[in-house]
Amino acid sequence: MLRHHISTRAYHKTLHAQHNFETTLPAAQLPAATLALKDEYTFNFLELTQEHLEYELEQTLLGNVRRFLQEMGGDFTFVGNQYRLELAGNEYFIDLLLYHRGVQCLVAVELKITEFRPEYAGKMNFYLSLLNQHVRKAHEQPSMGIIICQSKQRTVVEFALRDVNKPIGVATYTLTDTLPMELRPFFPSNEELVRRLDAVTAALQDSLPK
Repeated sequence: MLRHHISTRAYHKTLHAQHNFETTLPAAQLPAATLALKDEYTFNFLELTQEHLEYELEQTLLGNVRRFLQEMGGDFTFVGNQYRLELAGNEYFIDLLLYHRGVQCLVAVELKITEFRPEYAGKMNFYLSLLNQHVRKAHEQPSMGIIICQSKQRTVVEFALRDVNKPIGVATYTLTDTLPMELRPFFPSNEELVRRLDAVTAALQDSLPK
């Protein structure tokens, strides 16, 4: 677990995580909740192309639930997927429902293959209200929400969470390990790598007997 967190730069990602926990959680709950969220999750164990559906992302995460929970953090446990909630005769479904042993609360996870949109925060706030009213046990802390998107604009996230009264964090995900910024100048870009491979292939073809 320690080697995994070091290789995925978990400390760096936790340090830069975006959330509204400071204004929505009691002081006693804040440290554990802050450590439960990363700014970016690395799902490099998933065999997905860059073009994929939300359903495909959810199903492949479920098929790799042990590694998914390892990437989320050691204190998470799995409760269910497409978790059904009902209000006024209408059904609502949370993509993934987890439980965090350190914070002692339910954690709703919504998966989005798009850039973060402000309306995602409103939807999550609604889900958390339902969880607190109908699912949360008397001894448990108020539920938290994590919205995992393909990308986000940090300023948009900041304004979207500013007046939300439930604890919500917004993260992104990547399907491959990314190099630290300071090392990227020493490695070729994707386009340069393709150009070099094409040159090698052409050279090999020229060297073959006619």
